[in-house]
Amino acid sequence: MCEYCGCQSLASIDELTREHDEVVRLVSHLRPAHQDGDMARMAQIAREIATVLGPHTQVEEHGLFPAMAGDFPEQIAALEAEHRRIESVLAETADSATPTDPAWADRLMEAMAMLRDHILKEQDGVFPAALATLGTEEWEAVEKVRAEAGSALSRPTA
Repeated sequence: MCEYCGCQSLASIDELTREHDEVVRLVSHLRPAHQDGDMARMAQIAREIATVLGPHTQVEEHGLFPAMAGDFPEQIAALEAEHRRIESVLAETADSATPTDPAWADRLMEAMAMLRDHILKEQDGVFPAALATLGTEEWEAVEKVRAEAGSALSRPTA
């Protein structure tokens, strides 16, 4: 995704971006499953997406977003509301459940379209704005939340 502003040089943003990339990769597998009417496969992919988004959302909402909410309150509130809508659809597959409501597949596809747009808002807006506005203490707070939340992804090896 975004590489023009240099925000990925920060470990916090790089990790969030890698998680975005993984989510986009997983979302790309939903279309064929949806076309095949394979609800079980869609549910499995939804659980994988939720696994990546769990710690990711925690870092954003408890680290990055609070640091930015003073300058961008409406934008941060809108992003958090989108998190809730996406989580709600993904939660229907919790505990290895395959939703029986046939409308769930379409709700999932709509939520994933929202998620793709959401990712672009963060990568093209939030992350560059964070790079420009946050200070050392705020980045340390983000890193502390990351340390507590962990990540569903393995760290790249140097």
